[in-house]
Amino acid sequence: MIDMTGKVAVVFGLANKRSIAYAIAQKLSEAGATLAICYQNERLRRDAEELAAGLEGAGGPAKTFMCDLSSDEQIDATFIAIKETYGTIHHLVHAVAFAPAEAIHNDFIETSREAFRIAHDVSVYTLVAVSRAAVPLMTEGGSILTLTYYGAEKVVPKYNVMGVAKAALEATVRYLASSLGTKGIRVNAISAGPIKTLAARGIGDLQKMLDSHAERAPLHRNVEQSEVGGAALFLASPLASGITGEVMYVDCGYNIMGF
Repeated sequence: MIDMTGKVAVVFGLANKRSIAYAIAQKLSEAGATLAICYQNERLRRDAEELAAGLEGAGGPAKTFMCDLSSDEQIDATFIAIKETYGTIHHLVHAVAFAPAEAIHNDFIETSREAFRIAHDVSVYTLVAVSRAAVPLMTEGGSILTLTYYGAEKVVPKYNVMGVAKAALEATVRYLASSLGTKGIRVNAISAGPIKTLAARGIGDLQKMLDSHAERAPLHRNVEQSEVGGAALFLASPLASGITGEVMYVDCGYNIMGF
């Protein structure tokens, strides 16, 4: 059994109990980690506090912090508050992605400059921004984890600009891993198969994607949130001490298939 007692994990992107971030937070707290849950704005405060109440590690219940990742000032202020609360942190989970709806539903060639910028700012640059703010608090080393998807490698209908952003995110994981390795900080990504989350509902033909995935994957089913959470716990743990700069597929084997 993995024991994360005494470790502090900061989680961005926990939207609801169906989200992958929640499954990751559950696994971390069950292993004993103390959690800091970061939510975007005042509108989401109540939901974040309700979710945090059910995530109690060995160090007590999760605490919540408001942080709009579009603001470097808010990121800095949040990590000042986290430092005052915990002193040292050990793990950072970045489960944040967004693209304007029209950039998802329209043909890719119609992607506007602004939609392209927003998708990369929110889905990619925020990983760099929160990592930079977290590193001074990760004095004992640790791990940084983000979430990607197979659309970074292959064309997935209706995924469009998010696929391009996820490709940039995966490259960012490698560059961050190189940059932070001397500090004992590992940076990895999990590429999960399609899951019925609130965010995924914004992608057209989700059910068709799920059906195709289950038909072609070697395990002939879709992955569950808890399985992604388990993989995240492994990557955060000492069992993965030699793994950095990698993309781990948790997709029932779908990515290995040709035809």
